[in-house]
Amino acid sequence: MHAANLSPVPHAGRTQSGWDLFLVFAAANIVATTLQVGASLGAGLSPGRLFLAVGIGSVVGAALVAALAPVGSRLGVPSMVAARAVLGHTGAHLVAAVLFLTNFAWIAVNNAIAASVAARMLPLPLDERTWALVVGLISTAVVAGGPLAVRRADRWAVPLMGVAGVAVTWVVLRLPAAPPPPAEAVALPLPLLLDIVIGYQVSWLLMFADYSRFTAKARTSGVAVFLGLALTAVWLMPLGWRLARHAGSADPGAMLAAADAGTAAAVLIVLATITTNFVNIYLSSLAWRSVVPAVGSGAAVWIVGLIGTGLGLTGGWLDRFAGFMTLVGSVLVPVGGVLLAHFVLRPRPVEIAALYDPHGPLAGIRWPGIVAWAAGVAMYYLMAGGATVPSLVAAIAAYLLLTRRLR
Repeated sequence: MHAANLSPVPHAGRTQSGWDLFLVFAAANIVATTLQVGASLGAGLSPGRLFLAVGIGSVVGAALVAALAPVGSRLGVPSMVAARAVLGHTGAHLVAAVLFLTNFAWIAVNNAIAASVAARMLPLPLDERTWALVVGLISTAVVAGGPLAVRRADRWAVPLMGVAGVAVTWVVLRLPAAPPPPAEAVALPLPLLLDIVIGYQVSWLLMFADYSRFTAKARTSGVAVFLGLALTAVWLMPLGWRLARHAGSADPGAMLAAADAGTAAAVLIVLATITTNFVNIYLSSLAWRSVVPAVGSGAAVWIVGLIGTGLGLTGGWLDRFAGFMTLVGSVLVPVGGVLLAHFVLRPRPVEIAALYDPHGPLAGIRWPGIVAWAAGVAMYYLMAGGATVPSLVAAIAAYLLLTRRLR
């Protein structure tokens, strides 16, 4: 299977184990941005409230992605192709565009964080811009080798990241008692905290079928995806919060330097960035080719990887992190609701040939899906805080109602 291949995977080709699928999602979530989410929850947060928000938010967000993962095992097609059953060929292009654009930002954010940490903590004479370039090029080259190359890289990178992560965890556990929060620190309300955590987890939603299509058993896919996302978030988000509290700063380089985490932390962040960008580059390449199939798979990977790497050489990404998470949640939570309603709550037979026929029964836009998605987005922005559940429910209810009336 070539990189960014949109063709359906035959049953005989769905040989990926649940362990390998778990590694893909675990590797994607073991990244500095997961620490950054914990750091962004605020210095005024009590430990009890932190664990409540992270525990509930991580599980709920992972469950949303995992509920859709079996679609890949059943259909054998990538997410952007499966979405055509819900939104139509043209409507699915909107989802592809969202994924295409937001993943550039993810690549840039990840590379900027890794470069900051590596330049400070690795004994190599490279500045931040050079590190950002190196990390981006390595990630792109591996993805260009196809899913098998990614799988092989994850098999050695994820265990190594696990060892480095344990070392960082040990450093955090040995930190002195956390100082009291600054007097001006304000604790965010629990609903808003859940929006942040769930929004981060569902940022992986649009890859629900891209890797699970290589795994034969639907149940195995769901369990592997859930554990890969939930376990890593529950582990790393509290670490990010504790490091930020100790350093008095949410800057990743400052957090790790203040804790004197050493080389282990730098290895963790650099490897985590590379493995996470495997997924980001792959998803954007699939999204692009789903809209413009004439683009070669290898060319799509290299163009996406190089653009994301170039953006990472610019500054200001961490300053925009919180606003970016809100934007991601507002778009992906409701589209996730529409997909859940179609594939899980009211499943229907899907003709694989129709998914690839731009002039067939799924041509154009399927308006129930688009309208329900828009209703969920509107609900998200109507809520002052705690918008995740209302947005999800609004999108699901609107889709079920519209499809019942328009059948």
